[in-house]
Amino acid sequence: MTKHQPLQRLDQDLFDRVAKEARQGSRLRMNHNLHQANDLVQRFINVLQPGTYVRPHRHLRDQEGEGFECFLVLQGAVGLLLLNQQGEVTHQERLDASGPLQGIELAESQLHTLVALEADTVIFELKQGPYQPSSDKDFLAGFPLENTPDAETQEQRWRDLFT
Repeated sequence: MTKHQPLQRLDQDLFDRVAKEARQGSRLRMNHNLHQANDLVQRFINVLQPGTYVRPHRHLRDQEGEGFECFLVLQGAVGLLLLNQQGEVTHQERLDASGPLQGIELAESQLHTLVALEADTVIFELKQGPYQPSSDKDFLAGFPLENTPDAETQEQRWRDLFT
């Protein structure tokens, strides 16, 4: 069992370091986990750059009430899109660290995606663990895979909804 650090700081130095990694990566986003792999609650910051493509998905869990996801924007802004089973946008929200809406909790099994609206956007995410890579996300069919020209086009279309 890995021992937790007694204090984990969420400060500008951490944001800047992870943002640099996000800018340099092909996905244009990077997580910094605060949780350990087997923790029952996943807690992490996710730094996103404009252009990052988050394939629409939902979180399914074995127990009712465990499929929620909570976002809190600490720096910058994101566009949150809710979708129906046909992939149509049914709702959108702008979450902005300096705006009137800074955070939101999604209902269990809610199909969603995010777009970064500002460079070096930092969000804190909270969801049920432990993290199971093979079953964490249930992707919505009909959307392109990451790092493809179609994904770039789709991401830009979604980002344009917020301009």
